[in-house]
Amino acid sequence: MPLVETDLRGRVMTVTLADEERRNSLSRQLTGELVAALDIADHDPGVRVVVLTNKGSVFCAGADLAERTSAVPGIDVDPRALFGRFHRSPKPYVGRIAGHCVAGGMGLAAALDISVAVDHARFGFTEVRIGVAPAMISVVCLPKMRPADARTAFLRGHRFSANEAVRMGLINSAVPADRLDEEVDAVVGDLLAGGPDAIAATKQLAAVVPGLPEEEAFEWTAALSARLFAGDEAREGITAYLEKRPASWIP
Repeated sequence: MPLVETDLRGRVMTVTLADEERRNSLSRQLTGELVAALDIADHDPGVRVVVLTNKGSVFCAGADLAERTSAVPGIDVDPRALFGRFHRSPKPYVGRIAGHCVAGGMGLAAALDISVAVDHARFGFTEVRIGVAPAMISVVCLPKMRPADARTAFLRGHRFSANEAVRMGLINSAVPADRLDEEVDAVVGDLLAGGPDAIAATKQLAAVVPGLPEEEAFEWTAALSARLFAGDEAREGITAYLEKRPASWIP
């Protein structure tokens, strides 16, 4: 049975983790199916926004520990193909976190562009409790966190509230369960209102500029801005604004 489900509606692809029995743990099968689904989303020109969500009460419980301790051989997915892919993709990824999120699941939540969680969800870097460390996911979590918050959460291994995850910068908002779809729909609507090329360029800004020296950053962003203003998308967007009509890319 497939452990990841996909649904495409109105240029929005929803990718659902559907292994409720194992709390959507990152088994080889689930991870492989998830990477394959995200590859399709990235390369399908009909997809403008991707929403990642879950079935059951757990968004993702991290590594499949039973599988990790078994003697059955298997191929592990390169973490760059999963956690590292989101900032490289030109498309925006939205997390609809409808359950608890711990360990490797924290890496997924933090790696997404915008994440919204139900306010009753619990979060945590629980790796130290089983004798390991939040190693690979630290690559995507640490840039979002204050050093003091990261050290505390990583070392204690305790679970904390969705609102605390928002304060730490790991996710963007926490809402009651009956408002989750409303909040996610609002985020998706805003993303669809932006030009696809502009969205891709903005993601590039967020990924590239923090690592550049100031002078180089101004030079790089000036060239990017000039290219965008000279493009067809900007021409259409500015014309639509002046004519007080929706731009052609808005559904």
